[in-house]
Amino acid sequence: MKRPRNPDTQPIASNRKAFHDFEVLERLEAGVVLQGTEVKSARLRQVTLTGGHVRIQRGEAWLCGVRIAGYDHGNQFNHEPDRQRRLLLHKKEIHRLMGLMTQKAYTVVPLKAYFRQRRLKLELGLCRGKQMADKRQALRRSDDERDARRAMKRFR
Repeated sequence: MKRPRNPDTQPIASNRKAFHDFEVLERLEAGVVLQGTEVKSARLRQVTLTGGHVRIQRGEAWLCGVRIAGYDHGNQFNHEPDRQRRLLLHKKEIHRLMGLMTQKAYTVVPLKAYFRQRRLKLELGLCRGKQMADKRQALRRSDDERDARRAMKRFR
């Protein structure tokens, strides 16, 4: 019997375009520093991860390009939707990511956003950009898998 899903860990946003544009080599989890109305907007699933990336400046990790829409009832205390947000990572993780990003030209991209224990968490992916041929090959592979599943259903 399936356990009921905990609404506190369900994804509120995902970045499906990242899987098309990048090859995900490694995944890690990070917390996000938010202002007051950003939490309420995130609970309403008004988060867009597409086009987001992580930048490391002065030993701190910053989330750029992610939009958390303004809260409808936020009045003058509403936040700026496109601001940079600080990520909560261990110093060792930041230094390791910084080394990989500078030496091997990897990119760190947000893949999924979800709440865990009342805090917004991001699943980050250490990624390498795909070439056009890689994208075609991935599409061909997914088409073949889909066709194989359809064929298996017919023979049942």
